[in-house]
Amino acid sequence: MVKFRFLFLCLIAALLTGCDDRRPDQPLIEDVSPEKPELDSANAATPPLDADNSVTFSFAVVPQFGTLHFAKVWQPLIRDLEARTSLKINLIATPSIPDFETGFSEGRFDFAYMNPYHYICAKRDQGYQPLLRDQSKQLKGILVVREDSEIEILEHLHNAKIAFPAPNALGASLYLRALLDREHGIAFTPVYVNSHDSVYLNVVANQTIAGGGVKRTLSSQRENIQKQLRVIYETPGVAPHPIVFHPRVKAEIAKQVFDAIVGMSKSATGRELLGQVPLLQPGPAIDEDYQTLTELNLETYYVAPDAETGAS
Repeated sequence: MVKFRFLFLCLIAALLTGCDDRRPDQPLIEDVSPEKPELDSANAATPPLDADNSVTFSFAVVPQFGTLHFAKVWQPLIRDLEARTSLKINLIATPSIPDFETGFSEGRFDFAYMNPYHYICAKRDQGYQPLLRDQSKQLKGILVVREDSEIEILEHLHNAKIAFPAPNALGASLYLRALLDREHGIAFTPVYVNSHDSVYLNVVANQTIAGGGVKRTLSSQRENIQKQLRVIYETPGVAPHPIVFHPRVKAEIAKQVFDAIVGMSKSATGRELLGQVPLLQPGPAIDEDYQTLTELNLETYYVAPDAETGAS
């Protein structure tokens, strides 16, 4: 009887705490993936790396897309990487960009795919080193509006609400916000909605007048979403996202990963996997590739992970 009463009280407590915790100022549309893949939590402790071949390496990816797209792109690539290197690699799913930022600033990830300004911060905080990047393109931010919008030029966005995936998404937010402010003098209200996918959905649904993204994430949207959006602004280009590694990872391990990913680009199957990232022409990433970002003085617009709130 006592056991039954205890279980009954637990059930009542669970029902009372199961309320929706959304804030009234939170945007309508966030990540809309219908299910989440079974991936390792970003909060899982990373074991120390030693000579034991059984050690597992963590590999985190900045969460630009919804969880289903993330799993579709990265899980097959990581499985291929494991097969080519005989390393054990756990793909880390972080629920938001701020969680990802907290993870690398605390050194939780052995390897990570991150935006260029994240690399600057990760190097500063933990000594992460660049390993490789796509040699075929540069990263450019874009600003989109609905296709049927009356907005034609940036000046039409004065005092508008603009959706961004997170404060520190480089091309889609950080660099874009700095240019809107410094170069064009546009006053606007940023609304952070958790992912690039959600930016486009918020614009389509008229939750915000405009939204920040990058060409790659726009081109990956469903055709009916793309048709409802129009690009009205594009930023200058910078070196694209690198794959980086923590200094605790031994040089020979990092080289194995580098060689394996470059090797993928030499087979049709591997090129298909890399093309979805995209890493169309994987090659060396060096620190100098990203030093120009330090000259942009983006610190004014950077938001430390512990200061970010909501679904950013």
